[in-house]
Amino acid sequence: MSTPFDVVTIGRIGVDIYPLQVGVGLADVESFGKYLGGTATNVAVAAARLGHRSAVISRTGADPFGEFVHKALREFGVDDRWVTDVPQYPTPVTFCELFPPDDFPLHFYRYPKAPDLEIHADELDTDAIAAARIFWMTGTGLCEEPSRSATLAALRHRGKRGTTVFDLDWRPMFWADHDEARHWYREALAHATVAVGNLDEVERAVGSRDPEKAADLLLEAGVELAVVKQGPRGVLARTRAESTVVPPVPVEVVNGLGAGDAFGGALCHGLLSGWGVERTMRFANAAGALVASRLACSSAMPHAEEVERMLCPNQSA
Repeated sequence: MSTPFDVVTIGRIGVDIYPLQVGVGLADVESFGKYLGGTATNVAVAAARLGHRSAVISRTGADPFGEFVHKALREFGVDDRWVTDVPQYPTPVTFCELFPPDDFPLHFYRYPKAPDLEIHADELDTDAIAAARIFWMTGTGLCEEPSRSATLAALRHRGKRGTTVFDLDWRPMFWADHDEARHWYREALAHATVAVGNLDEVERAVGSRDPEKAADLLLEAGVELAVVKQGPRGVLARTRAESTVVPPVPVEVVNGLGAGDAFGGALCHGLLSGWGVERTMRFANAAGALVASRLACSSAMPHAEEVERMLCPNQSA
């Protein structure tokens, strides 16, 4: 591969099944929409929407939903060369319920095992991972073998070249031992340059829900930029030289589930563009708000001009 990717992500992939009725429980929903899903996948889509060359490393089942995943990735402009199938497991499906503004229960169907946890270290293109301008990995990828060893092997081989983002992505239902998670989070943090998480996630990673203390602990663990999402209190971003808190962007929330992934793709955009911390956080916040105001996740990811219009609504076209 002659040209490195701007963004390579590794982790969860699947199909999101979202109700087309808002404020109705699954037992009473009458119709659904089908969308590409998975945190690492959505971040790759968001980066592609913002003009970057992205790819995802993951696995699907050898089934029609797996075919849909490949088709959707290609339509979004995300390279799918490292998305392979696992014949013995079905492509994961995730249902959600929509109770705006802040209640979006998720129901994961990842049984008996999700194919994206069957990523093996010896199958990785480690040279491409090392060469990528940004490598993005998630906490979910550490929850089970062989995905855990593959993710850690990728981190070690990369050796902090470029930007390595650890999306803390704490999903307690995926872990058999919650206490064990902190050990693996700490090991991954030693190889990352950026850590991103909400209050629950930073608490799992470093043992504190206090945003200021958690940011400091993340920096002590080895990252260069700690991003702590505080919900209605905005986003705290801290390096060893500066600290800023950016307020949230108010919108009428339809589905809050994709906001974090849009934030992640926009964070990549700011880092790749060489922006300062505050500008990057404001752009990422606006991207997340836009997706929260829409139903889907992957297909709702915004283009750069949409985000800029939200940041500067009175600016002439």
